[in-house]
Amino acid sequence: MSTPETTDAVTYWQDVYAKRPVAADPRPNVRLTEIVSSLRPGAALDLGCGSGSGGDTLWLARRGWQVTAVDISAVAVERLVDLARSGGQGERVDARQHDLHESFPPGGFDLVNAHYLHTPFDLDRSKVLRGAAHALRPGGRLLVVDHGSTAPWSWNQDPDAYFPTPLEVAAGLDLDPSAWAIERAEPSRRIATGPDGRTAEVTDHILVLRRAS
Repeated sequence: MSTPETTDAVTYWQDVYAKRPVAADPRPNVRLTEIVSSLRPGAALDLGCGSGSGGDTLWLARRGWQVTAVDISAVAVERLVDLARSGGQGERVDARQHDLHESFPPGGFDLVNAHYLHTPFDLDRSKVLRGAAHALRPGGRLLVVDHGSTAPWSWNQDPDAYFPTPLEVAAGLDLDPSAWAIERAEPSRRIATGPDGRTAEVTDHILVLRRAS
């Protein structure tokens, strides 16, 4: 995975989201709806909320979750704030610009959603996800969905890209198994639609951790 040499992370992601059309009604990621629909609403943290144009945050808010949504891009955050207010979820959504490379959002959560938290810039993902696991309240869940294949529209077209398995991701967090249990760790295929409307079969790597205490 190569790192852009002409810009920094904030500027890079600002530009990525600024070039994307504004989604009037962004859809949630399918893995989120599959896994979270049966959970009782509580406090949620959406890491990298711009990855789905805010669709995950808005879906959670509509189902009664109180959502803290963070993204490195101010463009993504501002768009989400506008969508939440216009859709009547403004009081349930606290959207903030936040660089996870520098710090982790404060608070305790019943759900932490980390969908496609990938970047060409330096980011200690294990540290971020370990912080997410520790931010869970007892009984809370960390949902990590990673790319398990390269989509035609992905910014990362490295033919040698390696996609860690869910169990490898879990092992990298070095969590006490008596306090955090793995509820699900598996690859799963689906047909995805890219920003330009193209479709392709992709593989998701799904990891669900539950905090027992």
